[in-house]
Amino acid sequence: MKEIQEKIRKFCLKHDLEAPAEHRVLDLTSEIGEISKEVLKMSDYGKKPIKFREEIKSELGDTLYSLITIANYFNVDLEEALSMVLEKYERRLKKGSAGSEND
Repeated sequence: MKEIQEKIRKFCLKHDLEAPAEHRVLDLTSEIGEISKEVLKMSDYGKKPIKFREEIKSELGDTLYSLITIANYFNVDLEEALSMVLEKYERRLKKGSAGSEND
């Protein structure tokens, strides 16, 4: 994960793509909306069972890129953050479910 974060950091620097955190968060929100839109298309807006479309790959990639730019802005090691979350879910699951009611 560190290599991917560094790759994105260098890409942004090379192409002068630095932006404030609030713009990065808005971009991430927009990209998540595009994933949602693609899922709607995959199900013909709920009329049919979901059928895979290649376009979802690009939307997921855009979302991952946006998330990484936010992590990089705040110097967050995403591998460390993910490990922390998995430990949190382990604790919750030992109490019965993964929901936050078990915090």
